[in-house]
Amino acid sequence: MREGGTILAQQTDIAFQAIRGDWGFYMQGDEVLHEKYFATVTEAMKLHLDDNKVEGLLFEYKHFYGSYDYVAADRRWYRHEIRVLRNDKSICSYRDAQGFRKNGKKLNVKEVKAQIYHYGWCRPPEKQQRKQASFQKLYHDDSWIKDNVVPATIFDYTTFQKLKPFKDTPPKVMQARIERTNWYFHYDPSKVKITIKDKFIFFVEKWFGFRPFEYKNYKVV
Repeated sequence: MREGGTILAQQTDIAFQAIRGDWGFYMQGDEVLHEKYFATVTEAMKLHLDDNKVEGLLFEYKHFYGSYDYVAADRRWYRHEIRVLRNDKSICSYRDAQGFRKNGKKLNVKEVKAQIYHYGWCRPPEKQQRKQASFQKLYHDDSWIKDNVVPATIFDYTTFQKLKPFKDTPPKVMQARIERTNWYFHYDPSKVKITIKDKFIFFVEKWFGFRPFEYKNYKVV
């Protein structure tokens, strides 16, 4: 099962089949829901409980990169994912557990005004490098790892992608970890090179509220 992250979907399905109750809240190990959204999410689950057409709730995302002070603002990062699921056992994890499907079809979802904070790209450089080597083993065999994973001890956080400062208050559960930060991350926006295509997409998103060519593993109803 070391191809395409299949093992991740299989393990997610095991957990989903075991839950009880009306809804399941799916959180990956590097994700956090800020406590300020607890009431909003609870109310959304109550609101849509009796509407069986609603199969899940869709969350916005903040992807932290390199530091707890910066979040991704580049189109290569996904903006939304399903994180609350109706407890319908015909729903299953899709591909590498990024999303879900029901009988092979995308889920019908409602948007909830809450954000998931994704910290998967915000670790000490040496730990991030170890993570990269370990994570790739969920997708590739040993020969691919040998040929494609850089044998380094420190992850190179040098980035030419667009980031923006995070100026909000972090989740309480993250505050102690953030205070223990022991590495320095430098971001130089002058080195970011944006293609003409990306400039067009940023313009459309800013003025019209949607992102052209965006992949969506769900149907908003």
